[in-house]
Amino acid sequence: MVTRSVTATAPGKINVCLRVGPLRDDGYHDVATIFQAVSLVDEVNASESETFSVSFTGPIDTSGLTVDESNLVLRAARAVAAAANYSGGASIEVIKRVPIAGGMGGGSADAAATLVAVDALWGTNLGTAKLAEIAATLGADVPFALHGGTALGVGRGDILSPVLAKAEFHWVLVLNDDGLSTPDVFRQLDRHRNEHSIDIETVAVDPTVDDKFLHALRSGDALALAEYLRNDLQAAALQLRPELGAVLEFGETHGALAGIVSGSGPTIALLAPDEPAAQALAAEFTADGQTALTVTAPAPGARVR
Repeated sequence: MVTRSVTATAPGKINVCLRVGPLRDDGYHDVATIFQAVSLVDEVNASESETFSVSFTGPIDTSGLTVDESNLVLRAARAVAAAANYSGGASIEVIKRVPIAGGMGGGSADAAATLVAVDALWGTNLGTAKLAEIAATLGADVPFALHGGTALGVGRGDILSPVLAKAEFHWVLVLNDDGLSTPDVFRQLDRHRNEHSIDIETVAVDPTVDDKFLHALRSGDALALAEYLRNDLQAAALQLRPELGAVLEFGETHGALAGIVSGSGPTIALLAPDEPAAQALAAEFTADGQTALTVTAPAPGARVR
C-alpha cells in the first residue's frame, strides 16, 4: 500500500526595513516592517499517518531542534486538523536551508509550508483566508511566510499589506553558525534605549515606514533602495555580536550597495546592484572563509511543489 505524501516549500525572509516602537505594558513591541521573501526555501514533506511526528534534515545543523509537541511544525499541523475536524495525523519531514535563529523566519517558513502541505494532503481545502487566520495564531512572521512577496507588516508584524516591488533584487546572505535569540535582541534594544534615552531620537509609539522607502521598492532601483535600509534591532544585535560589524564592513567595501542585519540577526543581508555583482561578492566572502550565498527577492510564499 502506497502512502500518499505532499511536498510544500516556504521562503525565508529579510526585513529590509524594521522600525520598533517602545516596550508595551504587555512585554511586546509594535513594529512597522517591510518583509521581502527570498529564494532560499525550506521544504516540508507531509505523509499520511495515524499520529503526528516531525523530523529535520538538510544542509544545516538541525540537531538542536526539538521534535516534541512544542514544535511549531506540529502545532501548525494540529491546528489545521482541529479547524477541519480531521481525525488523522501526518508524518512530517522538514529539509532545512533557512538558518535557525538567524533572523530570517526559518521556523515560520516551516510552519507556513506545513499549513499548505497538510491541507493538501488531507484534502481539507480550508482556503487561503482560513490558513492565514491559523498562521496568525502561530507567530508574527508565519502569515508573511504564507503569502510571500513583499509586504508591509504592522502591529506585531502580522497585519500585512502587499507592497509592489517591480524588479528582482539581488542579495548576498552571510550566514553564521551561532544563532541569536530574538527575545534577547529585543531586551538588549530596550536596555540600550533606557541607558541612552537622552542621546536617542524619540521612539515613535506607532512606528511607520517612510513613503520614500516604498517608492524605492516600486521603482525597482536597487541603488535607491540601498539608501533606505534600516533596522532598529541592528544596534542591539551588534552589541551582542560585535563581530557582525566586520561582516557589514567587508561587504560594503567589496561591492555591496548597502548591508543590514536581517531581523534580529545574526544573518547579514547585503544588497548588490545585479546578479554578477552578487556572485562576485559571495565569492569574496567564501575566499575569506565565511559562508555566503546569493538569493533573489521577492519570492513566492508557501506553496505545494
